[in-house]
Amino acid sequence: MTAESQIILKLGVPKGSLEDATINLFERAGWKIRKHTRNYFPDINDPTIAASLCRVQEIGGYIEAGILDLGIVGLDWLMECGLEDKVVRIADLVYSKTSNRPCRWVLAVAGDAPYQSPRDLEGKRIATELKGLTSRYFDRLGVNVNIFYSWGATEAKVVEGLADGIVEVTETGTTIRAHGLRIIDEVMCSYPVLIANKDAMNDPAKRAKIEQITLLLEGALRAESLVAIKMNAPADNLDAILGMLPSLNSPTVSPLQDARWLSVETVVNIDVVRDLIPRLRKAGAEGIIEYALNKVI
Repeated sequence: MTAESQIILKLGVPKGSLEDATINLFERAGWKIRKHTRNYFPDINDPTIAASLCRVQEIGGYIEAGILDLGIVGLDWLMECGLEDKVVRIADLVYSKTSNRPCRWVLAVAGDAPYQSPRDLEGKRIATELKGLTSRYFDRLGVNVNIFYSWGATEAKVVEGLADGIVEVTETGTTIRAHGLRIIDEVMCSYPVLIANKDAMNDPAKRAKIEQITLLLEGALRAESLVAIKMNAPADNLDAILGMLPSLNSPTVSPLQDARWLSVETVVNIDVVRDLIPRLRKAGAEGIIEYALNKVI
């Protein structure tokens, strides 16, 4: 059997801003993607998957056409290309620890401009990379504007007097403020989404592979915000220690050779650990171990 005959699924890996986060996520889920410097077909440690590195703006179209079966795109570009109903949206992949946290597309104007709301921009010029989404946004508001495509340095368009406002992507708004601009509305919130070809979802072998990938990707994402805590707890203060421990279900409590002590293990949100460990120590817990998790299913 040749390598090609084993391939079940054609996977689109987004090139650009989502690239590193996607590769890291797949690795935590169990699939190692290794790029080559001279081509767009990375290796993957699964003979049933063929991976292609594609521009995020193009992946949705390739999946709709059946050139790819599965891929990750930004929700913004899925909507910009009008593909929401033409592909299957499998899962929202909100990366909490990586660089690809949810981002916002915002409407911004010069800091000293008189505009206070989108309706104040009636008849004005708006620069953006997302012409389709921006057009639908203003249409919903009933505001007539002149939208033109920005090929980059969008924030500078207002500064240079080429536009009265922009629709641009931001996480914190820092870059927009650094250009002397002011946000007056949020157009949409975007994050990575896993999408599939409709025919692929009707193919039993492909669907099974897609469901396997989805399960493990979501498990890897869930694990990003969690850690495991293990400790030795004095039996005479067990109830107090258990009362401090949030968990997915309930903590695991196991006997030790010394009946005065018990082993306690649980999974908690990473944000509570710095406050939790000192409290556990004060309550008599010893040998406290914290360790990272790859996946939580």
